[in-house]
Amino acid sequence: MILSREELKKVRAELKSQNKKVVFTNGCFDLIHSGHVDYLVKAKQLGDVLIVGLNTDASVRRIKGEKRPILTQDERAFIVSNLKPVDYVTFFDEDTPAEIIADLIPDILVKGADWSIDKIVGRDVVEANGGEVKTIEFVNDQSTSKIIQTILNRYK
Repeated sequence: MILSREELKKVRAELKSQNKKVVFTNGCFDLIHSGHVDYLVKAKQLGDVLIVGLNTDASVRRIKGEKRPILTQDERAFIVSNLKPVDYVTFFDEDTPAEIIADLIPDILVKGADWSIDKIVGRDVVEANGGEVKTIEFVNDQSTSKIIQTILNRYK
């Protein structure tokens, strides 16, 4: 389900009252591939509810460059929200998810193992509120950038 940040804050309060363990992760999720799906499946296994913070198109452009994203934020949100492990998707326009993490205060904050735990944005807020920060190993060497490069190489 795709919700605004304000709607999701209300849902988060309800989940907290039900003692549901909320897992949060974030990313661009442009051109969904097997690595994304594996990562989201593993993230969901860490709790009861998985929330994905999705970078807006403007945020992706600032981070990845003017040629990205390939898919619009609405397309990406539709795809991610319909993946089995994902319960909620919301957008964030900032360059980092710090504000949304502070708004939602998840029980578990997850990023890929390419991130050092001490560098994960929002770690301070989550841990200060009794939560945990975890990383998930990638099982394959897949990335959206590699998919784009493969397409470019094949159609030169």
